Amino acid sequence: MGAPAAATTTAGPDVAPGEVESHNMEHVTNVPQSGALTGTGSDLAFQGEYAYAGNYDGFTVYDLSDPAQPDPITQVYCPGAQNDVSVHGDILITSTDSRMEDDSCGADYTSNTADYWEGLRIFDISDPANPQYVQSVETKCGSHTNSLAPTKNDKDLYVYVSSYSPSDQLANCQPPHDQISVVKIPTDDPASAAVVSEPTLFPDGGYEGGEGAASATSGCHDITTFVKHDLAAGACMGDGILMDISDRENPEVIDTVRDTENFAFWHSATFSNDASTVVFTDELGGGGWATCTEEFGPELGANAIYEIEDGEMEFASYYKIPRTNTEEENCVAHNGSLIPVKGRDLMVQSWYQGGTSVFDFTDRENPEEVAWFDRGEGLSDGGTWSSYYYNGYVYSNDLDLGLDVFRLDDSIDGKAKTNLKELNPQGQQKF
Repeated sequence: MGAPAAATTTAGPDVAPGEVESHNMEHVTNVPQSGALTGTGSDLAFQGEYAYAGNYDGFTVYDLSDPAQPDPITQVYCPGAQNDVSVHGDILITSTDSRMEDDSCGADYTSNTADYWEGLRIFDISDPANPQYVQSVETKCGSHTNSLAPTKNDKDLYVYVSSYSPSDQLANCQPPHDQISVVKIPTDDPASAAVVSEPTLFPDGGYEGGEGAASATSGCHDITTFVKHDLAAGACMGDGILMDISDRENPEVIDTVRDTENFAFWHSATFSNDASTVVFTDELGGGGWATCTEEFGPELGANAIYEIEDGEMEFASYYKIPRTNTEEENCVAHNGSLIPVKGRDLMVQSWYQGGTSVFDFTDRENPEEVAWFDRGEGLSDGGTWSSYYYNGYVYSNDLDLGLDVFRLDDSIDGKAKTNLKELNPQGQQKF
């Protein structure tokens, strides 16, 4: 089904080059990139008083016992794009979506199309200051992102592996690749992790693609699970999907939506706390385009909000940051998470060089920005990849500037839950 066009909104002014501005959002500190990890900063996961920050060169563990001054206590050098991270108990998982000579952390990238490795790497983080590499699991077309779905007795941890863009030139990434990989990790024996199913999500082949930037479906980019509701939402290039995951090994697609007018690349998804709504993001231009300009308007490169009723998704509205960026600033909807405030649907989100935005979508048809932080052109080479709310603070992983920490105005998060024990934004938990 298509989505109707959004109403035109008046864009706000851009932040001047070389300057920093914000509204209802205080920049507390920045911890610059350092040591061996000088690649692109990627995703974040949290557990207890620790944050785990992905980087194309590995991951950093930050001690958050003083949230205003995160302390990088260790780095794990283990190259492989994107190194998106997830944590569960003593287990940390990273995604490798690049051809490596082998699965070791010392492996080099390779152009070999027949003999290579890509997939998941599993670490033991029982001692956060000293992570230990445990096992790898090779998956078809690698692992661009990973999403966790533990069983309710926590005996087994299932990982939904998203990957895409097959090629008949690649030995382990053959078309059509209308599937995901499901990896089972016994929580008491992570070394025995293995692929247990490869469900086909698009038996009809999915969206064939359209004119311009509209992407054809050939796998998924990202999946967000909500195990409390036995649901998952998949952002799958040309399709947005809703899945029943009550059978963890065999997720079933129950609804599919398409936006052939305004969406180019279905990138990620976030549920409302009651799972009555899902926010999909469109990564128009793959994160490299300047889409927050008057040329692209308020619909392209935005979020799309869908209401869920009886297992079906219905379009409600779009949300895009109202500031008009320069043509030199890559800007598009990217990774974010809910802010756990009862009675309101609040989300904090990265927009690359568009900065970090907090918006209220309690009124599904009229989402509104309530806070933001933005660095002007020239201060970051790529902007912020992921912005997440965890126990009273917003943490943002910049592509090249390191880790930023923010505090929101009390009018926004004064009643937020601040005792979460763990946060994987692609594995939502009920507040």
